[in-house]
Amino acid sequence: MKRKIFLLSLIAINVSVVYGQDINFSQFYELPLLRNPSLAGTYRGDIRVTTAFRSQWNSVTVPYQTQALGVETKFGLGPESGDYISMGIQLTNDVAGDSKMGKTQVLPMLTYHKLVSADNDSYISVGFLGGPVLQRFDPTKLSFSDQFVNGAYLPTNPTRQTFSKTNNTYWDAAAGVTYSSVLGTETKYYVGVAWFHVNKPKVAFNPSNDIQLNRKWVFNGGLSTPTSESDRLIFYVDHFAQGGNSQTQGGIILRHNLVQEDEDLGVDISAGVFYRWNDAIIPVIKLGYYSFNLGLTYDTNISKLKTASQSRGGFEVTLSYNSFLNIRNSSLQKVRCPVAL
Repeated sequence: MKRKIFLLSLIAINVSVVYGQDINFSQFYELPLLRNPSLAGTYRGDIRVTTAFRSQWNSVTVPYQTQALGVETKFGLGPESGDYISMGIQLTNDVAGDSKMGKTQVLPMLTYHKLVSADNDSYISVGFLGGPVLQRFDPTKLSFSDQFVNGAYLPTNPTRQTFSKTNNTYWDAAAGVTYSSVLGTETKYYVGVAWFHVNKPKVAFNPSNDIQLNRKWVFNGGLSTPTSESDRLIFYVDHFAQGGNSQTQGGIILRHNLVQEDEDLGVDISAGVFYRWNDAIIPVIKLGYYSFNLGLTYDTNISKLKTASQSRGGFEVTLSYNSFLNIRNSSLQKVRCPVAL
């Protein structure tokens, strides 16, 4: 069993380093900076704070756990301008397997939203994201074949396996562009594209290994349309392409307003389902209470791992807060605003 766990840990290290597997959440639409930095600021309010926690593969091995914190703020550029600037930061922390293979990202963001048509609130947004990333693992948590003596394993048995370096810090960068607009008076949509790992950072623990992250293209889409005075259908989709591999995820949510005091304040409940291609079916439920939103998902695994995982993928929860600020250039005072689905 220890050998199997060690192999799983080595696989986790290999995937993370060689193929550049990035953090991905089932509620990806709640973490826009991880999708495309130009999606920052697409919400009602001056400030948004989003937290997320994910735990997966509990039934297969040591749980893989991921946490995220995103902070965004936006403000208008003068009373006569429809343009905005968004600033913020995205923090993530990921820990996987017996070796505690982890990655912590600290990524500041800057986005400019340019109004191109006031008739239908059309914007072109250009965003940039970048900062340091720390990788590490703990070799003392691993078991090695030469620690088995006469078929018996003891953690105190010496091993010939040595590691010259167990942590690595590199700099990463991303850029993106999004077009958002309104069809008619109520149907809102956006399309975007982002380019991650622009600088192809070196990520090997051993400095003598020239291993770089492959650049990743991400294509984003979102659409929101009313079905009644109290209900709205919302669609999200992302497509990734990196190093010869690709992945698509998307889904639909129906939001029902329980209390609607005005455009910005209310109580609502949402339910829907998402699909990660050849990997998982993901039911979702979301509760909105004025400035707060709570989202819950659970992955039902349908990949080749489903026998080992017993179809149990990962539990995920998000909590967000967005509101207006009492400042002179608050977006509350603006007639136009980037699309908020």
